[in-house]
Amino acid sequence: MASRVIVHIDMNCFYASVEQVFDVSLKGKPIAIAGNPKERRGIIITCSYEARAFGVKTTMTVYEAKKLCPELLILPPDFERYRHASKQFFKLLREYTELVEPVSIDESYMDISELSTKRHAMEIVEEIQQRIYTELQLPCSLGVAPNKFLAKTASDMKKPMGITVLRKRDVPEKLWPLPVIAMHGVGKKTANKLATIGVTTIEQLAKVESHKVRQLLGINGERLKAKANGEDRREVDPNSIYDTKSVGNSTTLPRDETDYEALQLIIQKLSAKVAERLKAKRLAGTTVTVYIRDADWHNQTRSKSLKNAIAGEAEIFEIAWSLFTKHWDEAPVRLLGVTVSNVTDQQHITQQLGLFDYEEQIKDEPIVELMQQLERKFGKEVIKRGIAAPTQGKYQANTSFSKDFLDDLKE
Repeated sequence: MASRVIVHIDMNCFYASVEQVFDVSLKGKPIAIAGNPKERRGIIITCSYEARAFGVKTTMTVYEAKKLCPELLILPPDFERYRHASKQFFKLLREYTELVEPVSIDESYMDISELSTKRHAMEIVEEIQQRIYTELQLPCSLGVAPNKFLAKTASDMKKPMGITVLRKRDVPEKLWPLPVIAMHGVGKKTANKLATIGVTTIEQLAKVESHKVRQLLGINGERLKAKANGEDRREVDPNSIYDTKSVGNSTTLPRDETDYEALQLIIQKLSAKVAERLKAKRLAGTTVTVYIRDADWHNQTRSKSLKNAIAGEAEIFEIAWSLFTKHWDEAPVRLLGVTVSNVTDQQHITQQLGLFDYEEQIKDEPIVELMQQLERKFGKEVIKRGIAAPTQGKYQANTSFSKDFLDDLKE
């Protein structure tokens, strides 16, 4: 069986690069994309390599970035401009193969295994990079490997405009000496847990006894160990854009907030937006999560899982506010977020019958029996209980910008 050839394409400083294409006078200058500093939304979203040379980084405040680079040009984000550029990027990739899996607005996997039987893989990859640069005027880095994990790892090795090939046999030399936190899929919390069993490098993770890492991290531990050995069986899945796992909304507060009623109102508004988005996508979920960031940038994430899926504003707010009041330590709050996850299509939800809804649902039994008879005779989906009319609204497509661009690719 011929080995797979997976490519990971990562656009370099995407938002900043798009702005430099739109306004050529910005090329070669240190620029950063950020929100409105007056409203405390002045966090650097991304910046050009010219700005990075001064030490400017993503998530810095505008104030911090300006101290490092007084000449830094701050631009507000133009999401429609970035969305348009992203659509062009993915359209170009699909000229080569339908096996394109968008990961975010500026990142994608491709499976060119079949193409590489007719043309050399590196010839294809170099052509893709050059076309993105000449036709869209956007720089990108590409990783080429036999699986998604190694391809993703490789694309990070040379930036900007790099092409890196990473084979499984290269793993002991190129990956094993690195600290475990440098590995994709390992964050600070996971790295700290692994340190408790003496795993601090990727090599140690690759060689640790399976039962130890499974006991510590569950099935994810075994997956991480496999990746540390260069193994990853995940397919490039073009249909992944149809999978919504969560719907959320967050906001950075105009000022550090401690007022109880003000915080309650913010969570209520966030819950309303999440409910509107769930309604627009006809989804409901079983887990509600509240995200709290205080003035010192300490983050708290608290969740509650439910027996039945919910989608209503009142239900979401009740749980979100309960989580917040239970876990808030009264430190000034900088950012709040509410998310509903483990979502599924509302048509597929089966609620457990309760004492009060049983009588209502039993009335529908003759209808259900009739539908089942028709389906047995004419096939599934021949008749539906109701027609789900297209919903309209301000938040119809907006789970978050980084995810919502995927809706463009479903057309």
